[in-house]
Amino acid sequence: MKDGRTTVYNNELTDKERLDKVNEDNKQLEEDFLEYLSSTDKSKGTIKQYKANLHIFWCWCLEHNKNKFFVEMTKREAIKFQNYALNEWQWSPKRIRTFKATLRSLENYIIKILDDEFPDYKRIWSEIESPADEAVRTKSVLQMEDIQWLLKTLVDKKDYMRSCMLALAIFSGKRKAELTRFKASYFDKENLICDGALYKTPEKMQTKGRGQRGKLLDVYILAKPFQPYLDLWLKQREELGITSDWLFPQYKDGEWLDEHIGISTMDSWARTFNSMLGKIGKVWYFHCARHFFTSYLLEQNLPENVVQSLQGWASSDMVRIYDDRTNESQFEKYFGSEGINQVEKKGLADL
Repeated sequence: MKDGRTTVYNNELTDKERLDKVNEDNKQLEEDFLEYLSSTDKSKGTIKQYKANLHIFWCWCLEHNKNKFFVEMTKREAIKFQNYALNEWQWSPKRIRTFKATLRSLENYIIKILDDEFPDYKRIWSEIESPADEAVRTKSVLQMEDIQWLLKTLVDKKDYMRSCMLALAIFSGKRKAELTRFKASYFDKENLICDGALYKTPEKMQTKGRGQRGKLLDVYILAKPFQPYLDLWLKQREELGITSDWLFPQYKDGEWLDEHIGISTMDSWARTFNSMLGKIGKVWYFHCARHFFTSYLLEQNLPENVVQSLQGWASSDMVRIYDDRTNESQFEKYFGSEGINQVEKKGLADL
């Protein structure tokens, strides 16, 4: 990991004044490309990200590459851009790889769809080796006592909305964007299954996947550990006069809106959780909750296929990827002074 990285962010790389000066051919290419993506059912999030990336690239071309048309660029100029992003903007290798995926997608569009207009176009972005990957943040492996401390701290402050969100993340293992889309009505008692061990959403939820609707899945939440924090927030919602069915509605200009909170709010909350956990030497980001949920279920001796189903994964390989348990912690469960321990398998009702 590099020390002292100071990343340059998107809002510093583009503005209306520069975008107005972008090569008109690049503007038209972008418009046609994004229209093509929409016609192939790419998600709005993907299209928005591609557009933002292209705006950054066009502005770089304007200032550092003579405002050159994308189709006319050379490998040497592609390397020049990558070097600038890495060393001037201080982008991480991962961000560069993600950014280049937009440019590779654009050049695929040119080759497959615009081959009659640009028959001599050759790939360049697929040919340029990306910088070696590196970790840019410390992986956070949280223990149950860390989670309980953070939840208690929030509850003591009567910060019931954020404590409920944190508990939902931990006991569902859902992604950041997915957490915003839960509804209060999902947590009716009639949606409890397995003798009250799990909430199952009454409708399939949109999760990450191809297409505008992503992948629609049944979603499960460990009911018993989540319930106390849900109850506190539902009671406070009632006191605040919140009528929206979104479990976490937006608050704006003194009013609770019938819209769920956005990613910017989640990012703000993540910074708050991270600052609080920093006091005990731990790190928080929402994705670590997916690792915690998987590891916790495995620690309770649930079979991998059950964990796979709860997470909605197509492959059991994902279970092992998200398992943060150490070999030693697993050995201690199965081996002791008497040799091999007899470990009882648990069911969901035991959690």
